[in-house]
Amino acid sequence: MFFALTEDQREFAAAVRGYLADRFDLEAVRAVVEDPSGDGHPVSLWKAAAEQGWLAVLVPEEHDGLGLGLVEAQVIARALGAGVAPGPWRGTVLAAEAIRLAGSDEQRAAWLPRLAGGDAVGALTLRGSVPGTLPAVEYGEIADVVVARSADGLALVEGASAVRQGSYDGSVRLAAVEAAAGQALPGSTAEVVDQLAARATVLVAADLVGIAREAISRTVAYDRERQQFGVSVGSFQAIKHALADLHIGVTMAEHAALYAAHAVDGGSADAPLAVSVAKAKASDVAIGATAAMIQYHGGIGYTWEHEAHFYYKRAKRLAGQFGDADAHRARIADLTMR
Repeated sequence: MFFALTEDQREFAAAVRGYLADRFDLEAVRAVVEDPSGDGHPVSLWKAAAEQGWLAVLVPEEHDGLGLGLVEAQVIARALGAGVAPGPWRGTVLAAEAIRLAGSDEQRAAWLPRLAGGDAVGALTLRGSVPGTLPAVEYGEIADVVVARSADGLALVEGASAVRQGSYDGSVRLAAVEAAAGQALPGSTAEVVDQLAARATVLVAADLVGIAREAISRTVAYDRERQQFGVSVGSFQAIKHALADLHIGVTMAEHAALYAAHAVDGGSADAPLAVSVAKAKASDVAIGATAAMIQYHGGIGYTWEHEAHFYYKRAKRLAGQFGDADAHRARIADLTMR
């Protein structure tokens, strides 16, 4: 299978990265992080996500979407991870994907255009069940619709009350959603739930590799300039070799995430294995790269004023979502040794 990005996909990625660099940089991220009482949902970033098709990427064209695939979606996720960008992009895209995969014609017509156009905020959680409390839902406090598990598969939850929950990662807002009832998604078989979980896992893995690549790039740039004993710190073998090893790990994780997206899009038999390989690698390298970012920036890397903690905290939080590295390695063993 050929799974390199096409020229159009590379241009799409560059457009997302360019917008974040020019219009929503780390100072804008810091404003969200340092306002814990806010909803963490920047209006300007959300408007751009709607106008530039980031929210519509997986929505079919007949419902005002772009009709693209998980490969294009992971391109966006990777760029948002690199920018440690806040906001409910992933939850909205995945809620729409759940409705696309399992919803009725009426549910698709009612929700997909709104989610694709940024007129509604979505959230997805596979923790907890309806009815009941859904813990730690990303942007659950502002979501117009939450997709969650139910006894019959998946359900849409609207108008539920939510209680803000704390997070050490300031680039997100979490809430416990009290889901007393929900509207069933009629096509939510166990196979569809597994497909949705695979798509969610790939997008989280892509976010993590975006974090990892940006962390190591910033660290290398800093250590080329930082001087000790009259030479750049990056010339010291201990640091140079460690960063080289991290670069290799990040590159492998990038390819693993990209292949997993291709495999899921194409319905490949090895898609479950590819997804677990991607998530295990991405979780490990994101933690390693962001920890090295702190260490190899010296004293400044440990300060609140430096951005290193934005990357580390986001990596630490996402590393455990939809299965941590250990869980996915166990799944890899099960898939390859049974």
